[in-house]
Amino acid sequence: MDEAVERRRFLGLTAAAAALGLTATVAGCGSIGGDGGDVTLRLVAADYDLTGGNTTKKYWDDLVTAFQAGHPGIKVQVDVVSWDDVDRKVAEMVKAGKAPDVAQIGAYADYAAAGQLYSADELLTIPVQANFLPVLADAGEYSRTQYGLPFVASTRPLFYNLDLFEKAGVKPPTTWDELAEAAAKLKEEGVRTPFALPLGPEEAQAESLMWLLSGDGGWTDDSDRYAVDSDANVKTFTWLKDELVGKGLTGPVAPGKLNRKAAFAAFARGEVGMLNGHPSLLKEAAKQGVKVGQAPLPGTDGPPKSAMGVADWIMGFKQNGHRKEVGSFLDFVFTDENVLKFAGDNDLLPVTVTASNRMATEAEHAKLREFLKALPTAQLPPVGKTSWAKVSETIKQNIGTAVTPAGRPDEVLGSIARTATAAEAAE
Repeated sequence: MDEAVERRRFLGLTAAAAALGLTATVAGCGSIGGDGGDVTLRLVAADYDLTGGNTTKKYWDDLVTAFQAGHPGIKVQVDVVSWDDVDRKVAEMVKAGKAPDVAQIGAYADYAAAGQLYSADELLTIPVQANFLPVLADAGEYSRTQYGLPFVASTRPLFYNLDLFEKAGVKPPTTWDELAEAAAKLKEEGVRTPFALPLGPEEAQAESLMWLLSGDGGWTDDSDRYAVDSDANVKTFTWLKDELVGKGLTGPVAPGKLNRKAAFAAFARGEVGMLNGHPSLLKEAAKQGVKVGQAPLPGTDGPPKSAMGVADWIMGFKQNGHRKEVGSFLDFVFTDENVLKFAGDNDLLPVTVTASNRMATEAEHAKLREFLKALPTAQLPPVGKTSWAKVSETIKQNIGTAVTPAGRPDEVLGSIARTATAAEAAE
């Protein structure tokens, strides 16, 4: 990021803390149509309730009730859809010419590239736009303009089973060598899966990125070009194959067959010594009596310079022409109270500076502080690339073969790199 952009962001962030409380009244409201009547916005949102309940729907119902009380000219209809279906549903709506006014989903770049979204500065008041954490605002950019508004975020520290660690006489590792040594001792104590390595198709692209960053690599280089088969990445997967998988330290299920959901469930049952964790796992582990320790992810010589971050996105579609109303609604969505309520209830991280500062100091959110510390310097997957969907799917389907007994990390990464190069050229 150049110095001028950094300076503007800094000034905006400084102003945000004082101005954020005013945003709901600063933003315009009412219809921009010619008849002066009420406007009804349609919001399609992802369901974050892991237990099949209605907590996400209740959140949006309460938020909409409060918003409508202060904005009598605007009504909001909310459709909460499971994560399995929400991205597909929005894509079908857009294709049918019936785009929602607001969508809270997993990706924005394709819609931005097609000219279907309002940019952040077309929707939000300046204090609200300036209050996003810079790393997330940057990740929301397509062609240097922000279209994706971060809704919630997470990072992934190392989780470890405190009781199993105590029994094996090991401490939280800070380097890969220490991790392998700890895993070997856990195996000696009969731990079924010393280190769970889920490289199955559910979320292999994210699990892989955590390791690549720990090995001073990543899916892209400093110029945001794909660097899938870089020397650093090949070394990382060679180490995983030889030092963890090859030595039987990743459990009875082959990493390429192990999905994140199954790995998390095994950890919550007390069968896993260590894994790269997610905030949502804390609650489930606690329910089953597993005591969880947290530490920064180990790297080759110590904790890496940046951890992996993940964000989900909310965006405003142009089709219905409700720019002012969508902007008023989104300004309200990003007030501290609303941001903290959703993030805290779902064990996720807030996306704004002021809400993050509050979470860092409030006792009720203490268990999320390890995640929160890593977020400002986190590196996100290249979600601003329209090619990323294809590249990500290729990674999910193939990366697990790099750590099989017959696997060749250089060949597997090279094949994915060729797909990435072709996809990027087609952007």
